[in-house]
Amino acid sequence: MDILEQIRQRAAATPQHIVLPEGNDPRTVFAAAACTQRRLARITLLGDEATIRETAEREHIDLGGVEVLDHRRAPDFEKMVSFFHDLRRAKGMMADEARTTLMDPLYYGNLMVRTGRADGSVAGAPNTTSHTVRAALLCIGVQAGFKLVSSFFLMSLRDSSFGHNGAMIFADCGVVIDPTAAELAEIAISSADSCRVLLGVEPRVAMLSFSTKGSAKHKLVDKVVEATRTVRARSSELEIDGELQVDAALIPSVAQAKAPGSSVAGRANVLIFPDLQSGNIGYKLTERLAGATAIGPILQGLDKPANDLSRGCKAEDIVDAVAITAVQAQARKATN
Repeated sequence: MDILEQIRQRAAATPQHIVLPEGNDPRTVFAAAACTQRRLARITLLGDEATIRETAEREHIDLGGVEVLDHRRAPDFEKMVSFFHDLRRAKGMMADEARTTLMDPLYYGNLMVRTGRADGSVAGAPNTTSHTVRAALLCIGVQAGFKLVSSFFLMSLRDSSFGHNGAMIFADCGVVIDPTAAELAEIAISSADSCRVLLGVEPRVAMLSFSTKGSAKHKLVDKVVEATRTVRARSSELEIDGELQVDAALIPSVAQAKAPGSSVAGRANVLIFPDLQSGNIGYKLTERLAGATAIGPILQGLDKPANDLSRGCKAEDIVDAVAITAVQAQARKATN
């Protein structure tokens, strides 16, 4: 059973309430019906109800069991406007601006998550990552103890000898362009938590560089070394090592030669890239050359689950994102 099927089964075991704010996109309508039929989650679909019903009729989609809500006409819309205004008043937001912003279903949907009316949200099929992440940040906020929202890809490899039966976490490949050492440390800690939640195993985190254990000297290497030191100070129980070249992180024979005695080298299941360029290139190379499946980007560091989609996604990708968001919501409830 691959990692995605495991996640789907875990989502179905304790269904969560997930809001899909992009109901005017036919892919989202398909996904809402599929999630409901497979009992992966309880779905609320936001958008113009007439448009959604027309799409369902035209495409022969059964929306039985899916809540369809035109949030602009919702009985609590003005209450949500007031709540959002109070939330953002200190930042200079006026009441009229709050009302205009909440006409955007991404903001209303994430406020549903913030206020406990939904357990998570999934968006980004027709919207950009920057817009999707901004709506989540402004409405849900950052997790306590953190300052940063980042992302990761769940990689499912054909070769099960890597990671956890072929499943690995790659971060950050989608959000933080050039993290400082402190930010890189936060990405590592968040990614370790994501490994526990989605892979169900203890993380072994490799902090990647073009150097292994001082084999090269450069300020870019220093950043990775400092980030590793910061993680160890903040999360002393975490298995982490760096700086490591990627072959030392993944291949036991190389690890033995380059980083003898490391508990992570040659066994890593979480790879932390030093910046977005290397992360984005790394996951795409793995996807295209190794035939891996790349699931994401999945957001981490938010106070409650909200996830982004690629604008080129298929309906089935949205279904998988819902399942992942549901499992994140289950884990969040278990720790509260």
